[in-house]
Amino acid sequence: MQVYPTVYWTSGFTGNMEYDLQTGLRLRKRMDEGKMPPMVWVMLDQSIPQGMHEFADSVNNGPWGSALTTEFIPQLEKRYRLDARPSARFLTGKSSGGWTTLQLEINYPQVFGGAWSISPDPSDFHDFIGVDLYAPNANIYQKPDGTPVPFWRHHDKVIVTMEQFVRLEDVQGTYGGQFASFEWVFSPKGPSGSPEPMFDRATGAVYPEVAQYWHDHYDLAYLAEKNWPQRGSMLKGRIHLYIGTADSIYLDGPAHLLEARLKKLGADPHFTYVPDKTHFDIYGIGNDSDGLFDVLAAEMYAVARPHEVRKGHLITQAK
Repeated sequence: MQVYPTVYWTSGFTGNMEYDLQTGLRLRKRMDEGKMPPMVWVMLDQSIPQGMHEFADSVNNGPWGSALTTEFIPQLEKRYRLDARPSARFLTGKSSGGWTTLQLEINYPQVFGGAWSISPDPSDFHDFIGVDLYAPNANIYQKPDGTPVPFWRHHDKVIVTMEQFVRLEDVQGTYGGQFASFEWVFSPKGPSGSPEPMFDRATGAVYPEVAQYWHDHYDLAYLAEKNWPQRGSMLKGRIHLYIGTADSIYLDGPAHLLEARLKKLGADPHFTYVPDKTHFDIYGIGNDSDGLFDVLAAEMYAVARPHEVRKGHLITQAK
């Protein structure tokens, strides 16, 4: 019985089931057209009322990572023709979905054979959208020199500052905003049962004890380094990342920090910085707005089926 490599994909912030469905249909069409190799794509919906759970084990949202890897995936592999080897299970997603795929690979390298993370949310909190959360007197709104921290840019033009963005989100209350979503995933539980805020919404001041909790549990660069003696042999060469040099939310900064930490570990990371691409056109190649999916799929398939060579629409055994 033929079995297929499997790609676990998840969307970024504000993604939902309908968006996942439409993305999956586009990918199926690309496979039908021979642009992508035959693989099973599992479209994971990580949206919840609090924002996105990011398939992380969290004291607030619950054990999503554990449930995915120990319950959901084994059930899928019992019911469908999925190649159940770790070398044939892959992860990809963009933005918050990109962070999700990084954390799943780093935390569960025995399960997944590689992550292809696209423009992921900050993976090293020394650069959390331009703010070092661990610096003395760290402030989300202001740089040390008192100038505003930018949040959103279009190439060289700042569109929105961090404070402006947070003020807009405050209208939504404690559910659904991007920073509230981060706190539901990353923060310890407070006395009221809600997550502890990472920073003072009025002043922007970072709460050091909460930032330390974020560091110990969700700073992926730190976790990769901390667990390298146990997991390094499984992680080497498996972390791939694509991001634009003009990323709209400045996420190329933490990507560089993560790459430097991984290189120091000897992790053989594969990071690609695409000139002038933003957060929103990163998948585009030429006139094809989804062209990067073909590149990712080919790289994954080469890992899962190293003895096969794709030629046009055919897959032939390499001699």
